Amino acid sequence: MIQLMKRLLEFSGKQRKNLIASFVFNLLDSVFEMMPIMAILTVLSGLLSVAEGGVMPVSAIWVSLAIMVVSIAGRIFFNNLSCIRRTLGSFSMCSEKRLEIGEHMKHVPMGYFNENRLGEIVAAVTTTLGDIESNAVMVLEKVAGGFIHALVIGVWLLFYEWHIGLLMFAGLAVSMLVYGGIQKAGKRLSPRRQAAQANLVTGFLEYIQGMGVVKAFGLGEMSGKAVNQAIGESADANIILESVFSSLTGVYQTIFKLAKSAILVVAPYLLLGGEITPVKCLLLLVSSFMIYSSVELVGSMASVARVIDASLDRMEAVMDTPVLDEHGGDIPLDHYDIELAHVSFAYGQENVLQDVSAIIPEKTTCAIVGPSGSGKTTLVSLIARFWDVQEGKICVGGHDVKDFTCDSLLKNFSIVFQNVYLFEDTIENNIKFGRPDATREDVIEAAKKACCHEFISALPEGYHTLVGEGGASLSGGERQRISIARAILKDAPIIILDEATASVDPENERELQAAIAELTKDKTIIMIAHRLSTVRNADQILVIDGGTVAQRGTHKELLQQEGTYKKFIQIREQAEGWRIQ
Repeated sequence: MIQLMKRLLEFSGKQRKNLIASFVFNLLDSVFEMMPIMAILTVLSGLLSVAEGGVMPVSAIWVSLAIMVVSIAGRIFFNNLSCIRRTLGSFSMCSEKRLEIGEHMKHVPMGYFNENRLGEIVAAVTTTLGDIESNAVMVLEKVAGGFIHALVIGVWLLFYEWHIGLLMFAGLAVSMLVYGGIQKAGKRLSPRRQAAQANLVTGFLEYIQGMGVVKAFGLGEMSGKAVNQAIGESADANIILESVFSSLTGVYQTIFKLAKSAILVVAPYLLLGGEITPVKCLLLLVSSFMIYSSVELVGSMASVARVIDASLDRMEAVMDTPVLDEHGGDIPLDHYDIELAHVSFAYGQENVLQDVSAIIPEKTTCAIVGPSGSGKTTLVSLIARFWDVQEGKICVGGHDVKDFTCDSLLKNFSIVFQNVYLFEDTIENNIKFGRPDATREDVIEAAKKACCHEFISALPEGYHTLVGEGGASLSGGERQRISIARAILKDAPIIILDEATASVDPENERELQAAIAELTKDKTIIMIAHRLSTVRNADQILVIDGGTVAQRGTHKELLQQEGTYKKFIQIREQAEGWRIQ
């Protein structure tokens, strides 16, 4: 438990003071919770005086009342302070951690998102942090506070009546052994529950995101089985966890019942032997029902405490993911030449690029062509440092990309991806994503150059139209053009176009090509393209085949060579020239 408290305080960051304050106020609340015992003692003393023929002191009533008033007022005051600090600390801590994870995710290699399913990452920042947010501080207060409460009462009993004090500590010691067993069981079973939750989130995300494919191919039953299996595994993991903890918690609480029963026997026995007074005996009998009240709750909290421990394990695993720019700096550039020197890269054991070398002078256009799966997109992703090369190096402006921070490197790039993603926001804000401080006029100008102003203006809300998650309310070509407008607005010196016109309607392609050509003057352009109209005017063409540079040169030079490029052009011309007879 001490280790868990230490881990939570380290995890809390700036909210550490709030959590410590909450814990201290909770302990003070426990002190005032114990005060009614003193009130009971005062009243019992007066009653025994009456039983022995004396008179009930009036002062006993008022002292007892005063003690109860102080106890109630103290509990209200410190319990309120503890709740405020706990709530502020817990929610602020997890809010800050979510932002920290979001910032951290911006700097991890893109390969991390390929190797880790989306559901696992989502579960970490939702379910896992939700467990910590809702339960962590409260559980620690109850567990740690419960044991401290019992220890304080035990010490008081040792001085008040050492026989009962020893008996009380004996029950506490045995309960600690059982609690240790509960913790071990939690350590064994909680990771399975966490993994089952992640699988459940992943299963639902895949089911919902792939609903179109499921319906198109009539795979509802098969796809539903995967979700049902994830639900079943989650249910099994939780049932097993709860059943084991229920049994152990029952044993844990039985120990306290036996210890309290022992006190009910020993106290009268001591009275009969003349070792304690009737007042002391009565007080011990009454207090036997209260001395374990706080620590008894600890058993029911043990399972949650272990879940919190496992949640912290998962969050540490997420935050321990290596970042790309850990030692990078903000490097200003005076030119934008790009050089690849003997670059090799692999996804796991699968080699994608091998010994690729090329120079792309600034303010020139380089087209990258090749068969599907040859490594074209990987190559431009390495230039933007979405991954780090395994061998060789890539330089931008004479500096190795590994010497930059991700932000300082990417501010030099405008990128239009083949698979466009728009955020669930307005069209204007999606375009401004490339330059948040842009004015409305800047956005409209960029949209006009990207040939999307006309269709945006025709929408009911115009530029304030919400595009839905991922841009679901727009067509593929419309999303592509908005993405191009976003890149145009950023106006970076290096532009990467990954099949930028792939989803554009034929009637708009010529306008868009002209807009891109006008916009990209005096910039370094790297484009992945399959259309002849896109690559024929490039200053150089790199033909990637089998992970290597098979050919390089201009369009005219490569047409004079037998090889991949000439075959590629011939196939494209045949495909574009077909007609229905």
